[in-house]
Amino acid sequence: MNTPLTPPTRTISTLLVANRGEIARRITRTCRDLGVAAVAVYTPGEEDAPHVTDADAAVCLAVPEGRGAVDAYLDPPALVDAARTAGADAVHPGYGFLSENAAFARAVLDADLTWVGPPPEAIEEMGAKTRAKEIAGEAGVPVSQALTAEQVEASHLPVLVKASSGGGGRGMRVVHDLESLAEEVDRASAEAASAFGDPTVFCEPYVERGRHVEVQVLADTHGTVWAVGERDCSVQRRHQKVVEEAPAPGLGDTLRETLHGAARRMAERIGYVGAGTAEFLVPVAEDGTPGDPVFLEMNTRLQVEHPVTECVTGLDLVEWQIRVAEGEHLPDGGPPAPRGHAVEVRLYAEDPRNDWRPRTGTLHVFEVPAARCAFTPLTEPGVRLDSGVAAGDSVGTDFDPMLAKVVAVGRDRRDALRRLSSALAGALVHGVGTNRDLLVRTLRHPAFAAGAPHTGFLAGDRLTALAQPLADRAAEHLSALAASLSAAEEARARTPVPAGIAANWRNLTSQAQTRRHTTDEGHELTSSYRTSGGSYLPEQEGVRVLSARPGHVVLEADGVRRGFDVHVHPGSDHVHVESALGPLTLVPVDPLPAPEAVVDPGALPAPMPGTVTSVGVTVGEKVAEGQTLLRMEAMKMEHRVTAPAAGAVREIPVAEGQKVSAGTPLAVLDYEGQDS
Repeated sequence: MNTPLTPPTRTISTLLVANRGEIARRITRTCRDLGVAAVAVYTPGEEDAPHVTDADAAVCLAVPEGRGAVDAYLDPPALVDAARTAGADAVHPGYGFLSENAAFARAVLDADLTWVGPPPEAIEEMGAKTRAKEIAGEAGVPVSQALTAEQVEASHLPVLVKASSGGGGRGMRVVHDLESLAEEVDRASAEAASAFGDPTVFCEPYVERGRHVEVQVLADTHGTVWAVGERDCSVQRRHQKVVEEAPAPGLGDTLRETLHGAARRMAERIGYVGAGTAEFLVPVAEDGTPGDPVFLEMNTRLQVEHPVTECVTGLDLVEWQIRVAEGEHLPDGGPPAPRGHAVEVRLYAEDPRNDWRPRTGTLHVFEVPAARCAFTPLTEPGVRLDSGVAAGDSVGTDFDPMLAKVVAVGRDRRDALRRLSSALAGALVHGVGTNRDLLVRTLRHPAFAAGAPHTGFLAGDRLTALAQPLADRAAEHLSALAASLSAAEEARARTPVPAGIAANWRNLTSQAQTRRHTTDEGHELTSSYRTSGGSYLPEQEGVRVLSARPGHVVLEADGVRRGFDVHVHPGSDHVHVESALGPLTLVPVDPLPAPEAVVDPGALPAPMPGTVTSVGVTVGEKVAEGQTLLRMEAMKMEHRVTAPAAGAVREIPVAEGQKVSAGTPLAVLDYEGQDS
């Protein structure tokens, strides 16, 4: 660790973390290393959340009447009161929520608490992205044009509608025609207001193919500004970053220094203090050649992807945020040069097969066996895990669907990609569906491995292909057989039969045993096998059972021996099968299913748990195919419920502001031509 050049002007002893989840745990970890007491905040129902149990103390935030849990984290007076109640002398805002809210920073300072962040004036100037573009221009930094919705003309299309505050893909929409601009602006504004408390949006020209490159800035209160390397965050889905890495591959020294210099000038121009990030868009040609960068925005906070910078520089950025807030100088000589390569992915609870909707449920198992450390810089080749959840947690829809960040450090980029894809493929995530298969396939894709990321990488047919399960159809059948044999052995273990007699033994062997399972994709798999002399004889050609016991089966397929671990969790009707061929979640098919309830064919069920934010039709109204009927909010993202066909609204059984569970009828339609 570097020795400060001058003694600090103040000392932080107790820090309130005005956030939750993964970033709260990350800050708490550094507090523990520094000997600073960490105070968590939480809402009712989060008492046992990891960020609460990690902390030295915790204060419950009241949820405003008629509002959601997220609103408790958007209440500056309540957070300041929590700091006072816990005896904290400083506040760290993390990222998201109020991290870029100048009024919150002022409230903290007015309470005579130390604000671990930039001055409110800097937040204010950069917080309004349109003003930030003006300042960038004044500092000699090229910028992209900022437009109001009224200023957008056909020549500007396509445009990106963007929230003035916040980030994370919320409040963002790409618009290709003027006719849909007003509706998309309204939707983006509603999302921005919900996530950041600010409905302001603007438009800027949308570059179909570019690189999203950002520069990490660190500045002290004595005028020293560092550009601590850059990150490439080009691989995105719906404008939300999915893969980030440092250093950015293939930039060239001249472009890299241009970006670093522009970021430093921006920070110096506004008197920046602490950690921040200047984001740039670098257009790229078809052959990957980068063009001239333009400034997009400055995030006046710690970024989600800060670990990759930490891992290649050895700097603990949260530690330096605290040390700068205490008045320390940054050391002479500038920031450390990057060593090696780091790649980070965001593991989300979402359903790739159902329009990427959020997934909810109980997380029975959450393990990344390859991980060597958590929440701290990893400067040697290996894997780091920063998670906001733990086994046993319930994943709901009130907050962001990110479960964890998995970071790999390698001697070079190829080494890091291989380590990370292997770590993800070997992760155990049971109970909640994720984007894990997309991440592994992306990291292993030849174009990405060649160092040619761009913002359109995850789009169209490529996104569909990369989201396919790692387990192919042959692997599905082998996994289903393993699940069947494990269940048979489990049944035998519970049955008092003589040793050496196989499960489901019959004295007439003419009929094979069969078990059926379904996959998340709806594939039905039938496993058939016979027993002879205590051995299993599968009817799959080229397959032999080498051993079988509850929870573990070894099969030989076409001369290759493979092990399959089978997990069944109490209270769950899912079977999780792990193997080198790819993880698979199966649901056993009941041979004697109970009668299903009759469902009104005109009923439109809620696709996920969430809150009804608006109802756009009335009973008796005629609707067209594709017309928006209602809007829902889940995990701070808006989702539309549309009419699958033309008809009339018979019933609207929900109201605006109502919380609903998955499957709750939202509307009932009588379709044209439908018998009454």
